Amino acid sequence: MDVLCILCFLSLCSCLAYGKPTLRKERIRHDSELSRQPHEDNKSHQYDHEAFLGKEDAKTFDQLSPEESRERLGKIVDRIDGDSDGYITTNELKSWIKRVQKRYVYENMAKVWSDYDLNKDNKISWEEYKKVTYGYYLANPEEFEDATDQFSFKKMLPRDERRFKAADLDGDLAAEREEFTAFLHPEEFDHMKEIVILETLEDIDKNGDGFVDEDEYIEDMFAHEDGGPEPDWVKTERDQFSDFRDLNKDGKMDLEEIHHWILPQDYDHAQAEARHLVYESDIDKDQMLTKEEILENWNMFVGSQATNYGEDLTRNHDEL
Repeated sequence: MDVLCILCFLSLCSCLAYGKPTLRKERIRHDSELSRQPHEDNKSHQYDHEAFLGKEDAKTFDQLSPEESRERLGKIVDRIDGDSDGYITTNELKSWIKRVQKRYVYENMAKVWSDYDLNKDNKISWEEYKKVTYGYYLANPEEFEDATDQFSFKKMLPRDERRFKAADLDGDLAAEREEFTAFLHPEEFDHMKEIVILETLEDIDKNGDGFVDEDEYIEDMFAHEDGGPEPDWVKTERDQFSDFRDLNKDGKMDLEEIHHWILPQDYDHAQAEARHLVYESDIDKDQMLTKEEILENWNMFVGSQATNYGEDLTRNHDEL
């Protein structure tokens, strides 16, 4: 077995081990880190900076001079203006903010891209992915005949193929970078929601009836190994199942109810932030922003040594 196959085998084995949690598992998909930060309407604009740039890049801008910050902001504006018409719409800003907030998934994709793009054509075909991930299994199926886990290789391969095809929007069975990112992180892409819901059902539905009953719901979060009493949080989750998960009160969750559970319709933080930035910077009130309007109000979008220094002065004054 070559090194690559060994790594793939170990990676898949780690997935198998992860399939049976012993501690509470969180399946609900929330918005990005943005949703967990308070949006304070003050002069520091820290929330705006982190929403627009991401937390790490916001820190970088705080170390730049005002001139450098404005120059870099101008380059970012050019990237946001997808149709190059000279105007930044609320939707373009929203898309940018969403991309910034899920940047980690693109970074993760970039780390593994070269491992799968075997012919270096800047695409990853399904055959390439299958060869790298399942090549050893396909060549040596007899070694896996005893696998009885829910996530056996035989079940994982068609499941991956189904997810790959869902991510492959143009249907050519070759994923470009955006498509491969959607394949690796389907929870982050709207067009992959049905796959996320279906895979969740398949993970939890142990008796294969196409539904999730209360015991399956609890078993997914808690492995009752010692035979003792259930923790209080498990009892609370049983109440949650009957009161809020099982919407039609038939004792089980179907696909629609699983959708409500794991993909709740939360407040759209990216949309709200985009509207806020447009409202605060739209000098001519045409509900769009020009590059000039953004640069005029640059310190709302990005920080600098000057704005950071001002915040330090204010903070120190308040502490006194």
